[in-house]
Amino acid sequence: MEQNTAIALRHITKTFGKVVANHDISMDIRRGEVLSLLGENGSGKTTLMNMLAGIYFPDQGEILVDGKPVTIASPRDAFQYGIGMVHQHFKLVDIFTAAENIVLGLEESGGLDLKAAAARIREISDRYGFEIDPDKKVYDMSVSEKQTVEIVKVLYRGADILILDEPTAVLTPQETDRLFEVMRNMRADGKALIIITHKLHEVMEISDRVAVLRKGEYIGDVATGETDPQKLTDMMVGHATSLNIDRPEPVNPTPRLEVRDLTVYDSMGVKRLDHLTFTAMGGEILGIAGIAGSGQKELLEAIAGLQDITKGASILYHPAEGDGSPMELVGKTPRQISQAGVSLAFVPEDRLGMGLVGSLGMSGNMLLRSYRSGRGFFTDRKSPERLAQSVKQELEVVTPSTSFPVRRLSGGNVQKVLVGREIAQEPSVLMTAYAVRGLDINTSYTIYRLLTEQKEKGVAVIYVGEDLDVLLELCDRILVLCGGQISGIVDARTTTKKEVGLLMTKFRKEGAEG
Repeated sequence: MEQNTAIALRHITKTFGKVVANHDISMDIRRGEVLSLLGENGSGKTTLMNMLAGIYFPDQGEILVDGKPVTIASPRDAFQYGIGMVHQHFKLVDIFTAAENIVLGLEESGGLDLKAAAARIREISDRYGFEIDPDKKVYDMSVSEKQTVEIVKVLYRGADILILDEPTAVLTPQETDRLFEVMRNMRADGKALIIITHKLHEVMEISDRVAVLRKGEYIGDVATGETDPQKLTDMMVGHATSLNIDRPEPVNPTPRLEVRDLTVYDSMGVKRLDHLTFTAMGGEILGIAGIAGSGQKELLEAIAGLQDITKGASILYHPAEGDGSPMELVGKTPRQISQAGVSLAFVPEDRLGMGLVGSLGMSGNMLLRSYRSGRGFFTDRKSPERLAQSVKQELEVVTPSTSFPVRRLSGGNVQKVLVGREIAQEPSVLMTAYAVRGLDINTSYTIYRLLTEQKEKGVAVIYVGEDLDVLLELCDRILVLCGGQISGIVDARTTTKKEVGLLMTKFRKEGAEG
């Protein structure tokens, strides 16, 4: 065993019923390095790390910390051995301050001293380059500030082995750069860092070594400086696959949706969208960028008839030439929009809450939609069962059967079912909210290809995404939201990642119409 090995996994196996999540995995995690853990959906990445974090317990094999076999049966055990995991979905109490969240659950002799805790938090922050106010309430924090609290929380508990699950999923480029600088500082301090991510360009930028899992088995590791995104993808998938996003020029783009002066308040009376005006064109992909909570969800739901819209707003739908007159959508329910002949498809952010019925299988969820005849990617629309089989095959949905409840599928497979069903509708407007969130590289590129095919058919595709690199490669124009307002609409072919990142965090009044 190498001198700097922090954790050694030896022959780790974990099963859930008949499903083998991890099979006979042996690998090392070293101090003073950033290790990226890659793999397709269902490859066992998170399960493996959850065993280190004490959330799951291995069925077979052993875990060694500093060369000594240990038993990690709970998160408390994990912290005892210096292991801390920062999950993708934060576990913070909104009404507490940063300091209160960080010390929550700790047993300290002499009682809780928040003043002393705040001083230690500032010491940790200064050491690694965090920016954190110990007295700030969580509900007042940005996403990156909440993430900082989560990382400082595990450091405060003495962790020197940190596991970060999709740490940049909702960060702007500038916030990602700051996080990577902090990670480099922690690496220089001798800490071991493991990141689970699907963003290969970030893997190449921040990691020293990459470990790859495939279908629950350990394929191997490689020094980051000796590989490239294409080689890593081939390792994950098991065969050569293309990483090119095809972006043909729009052909005769025509206005499909004209949104004018759109303002939306939520149920608590908070303004979520503030006088939005833009046009979505048939034959193009319009990207929507913004930090989490900037109004992306409300925008798509407003167009779909799921939000109350203030008076004076207009969402004018223009059918394809010869298919009728323009139609106002404001004031119509989703059913009324459909009955009026508007073919509007919507892949919402909440896959099971809004998109699918979890207790139904694929076939049952296909039955919830009526499909127009025609030739498309999924050509057989005569039967929900045959359509379900087509989606299952084309998108490689992993399910025991098309009647198996979708709520029991992995998040990535649920998303495949939803995207496949909506595209099969042959819409004239296709709206997707985080269509590839949680999907592996191979399936993500399949989704990108499907969206481009819809664009080439004259569909107006509205794509809400969190990966700016993908937005810049896939979309024709990018509308940037900041605090519910449009801070800019830019040409995706000529803009830069830095420019879009700045628009995401700083409202610019001029240039809001494009």
